[in-house]
Amino acid sequence: MSKRNKIIYWIATLWLALGMTSTGIVQLLKMKEEAAMMAHLGYPLYFLTILGVWKLLGVIAILIPKFPLLKEWTYAGFFFAMSGAVFSHFAVGDSGFEYFGPVLLLVLTIISWYFRPADRKSC
Repeated sequence: MSKRNKIIYWIATLWLALGMTSTGIVQLLKMKEEAAMMAHLGYPLYFLTILGVWKLLGVIAILIPKFPLLKEWTYAGFFFAMSGAVFSHFAVGDSGFEYFGPVLLLVLTIISWYFRPADRKSC
């Protein structure tokens, strides 16, 4: 793996980890704005706990060494969660601003996955 690709991988992965950690904590705390957004999107409040826990566990899985199959599942979970968020905002007719966070995390997920080192791949 080239030095350039390692730099791209780590920048994307660290920003992804930061984004997932911060949103996971906000969801676990059920902050007022986050609870209002869930209601606006039509999801039950307990969904925040599920998302928050899985995001924090996913960050751990992405950052720890080894366990390449677990990492693959984590990337898939992040992809489904963020693409689901994008489509949820679309379904309720939200404006472009509401798409920024989920799209950014979706792009970071794809970049981190694509540039991951060989020892972090399951195949």
